[in-house]
Amino acid sequence: MFNVITVSREYGSGGGIIAEMLAKNLGWKLVDKSLVDEVARRAQIAPEVAARFDSCVDPWFHRLVKALWRGGYEGVATAINTDIIDSETVAGFGGEVIREAASLGQCVIVGRGSQCLLRKRGDTFHVSIFGPRHAKIQRLRERLAPGTDVERVMDQMDRQRAAYINRLFGEDWRDRRLYHIVISSGLGLEKVADTILCAARLTPHTP
Repeated sequence: MFNVITVSREYGSGGGIIAEMLAKNLGWKLVDKSLVDEVARRAQIAPEVAARFDSCVDPWFHRLVKALWRGGYEGVATAINTDIIDSETVAGFGGEVIREAASLGQCVIVGRGSQCLLRKRGDTFHVSIFGPRHAKIQRLRERLAPGTDVERVMDQMDRQRAAYINRLFGEDWRDRRLYHIVISSGLGLEKVADTILCAARLTPHTP
């Protein structure tokens, strides 16, 4: 029986809203923005700083400088105590939070490589949500500031998420083998949430 759901999503697909629906329908905890707050607490940094480095990859120059500053290559596994906060540091704390949440169970985890971090857990159901381009553009126009180049932001965010998964886990974000189900939000957000519950054989929570 599945006790955890991970939700990977294209930017603007409505995947975050679907994750909220799943958590609400099941009476489970949603691990999304709360993860950033917990990472900030553990790293002893402001939430806005944690959010800035959330699910992104540092520029190659920063990684090079950090490697040289450490006195070795990034691939060398050494325990180093630094005051430098970057995307890899935030990802490390995020991984801790994701694994702990999964061990407690009854949670829906949004993004952050959770489909890779928890791939060996037999109690975890992995979902990938994509959407029609025109629908994603329309949804983002309602969310982003007027005058924003929505298509550019949308494509940039998806490239960023793909780079994050590739760098940290060596995986292709869109590889269907990472998921139990890959589904289009074009079916309607509520219908997608219902379909996921059906596929995972999970029964909605009754208050």
